Amino acid sequence: MTALEFDYQIASLRSTLKTFTRRFTNDREESHDLVQDTILKALTYRNKFREDTNLKGWLFTIMRNTFINNYRKNQRAKTSHDDTKELYYLNVEDTHTFSSPGSQYEYKDIWNHVNSLREELLVPFKMHTSGYKYHEIAEHLNIPIGTVKNRIFHARKEIQSKLAGY
Repeated sequence: MTALEFDYQIASLRSTLKTFTRRFTNDREESHDLVQDTILKALTYRNKFREDTNLKGWLFTIMRNTFINNYRKNQRAKTSHDDTKELYYLNVEDTHTFSSPGSQYEYKDIWNHVNSLREELLVPFKMHTSGYKYHEIAEHLNIPIGTVKNRIFHARKEIQSKLAGY
């Protein structure tokens, strides 16, 4: 089959592909995008099509796999569609915020435990959580870098043991 015949046959199956997208989505725009992606992939990978293969079945397989891959990618990204006038894609809200009254209490309780650390552990730990590098903390406190790492490690361990109930 020549490239021109191949292109013509794919173009003639466009309406069939459009109908097939209803199995996957009822959204008109998403359906249109899926058909376009399928045709683009078919034209791109024309050399992988064998003469003795059913072209319609081959296209349906490409469409199904494209839909599944897009679905998985969206699930990994955890995005939701915002239907406002601006049509932005927004990340799903973070469930680990401290906006509820109970969460505010937990947040204050956690910081009370952190602040109850001994001074020698608290200072390097707070500096590290503020973004300082180990060598910067060592220079600022005038102590060896190994001591900085050790103090941060022990601070984490103490905080973890105090927060075992969470």
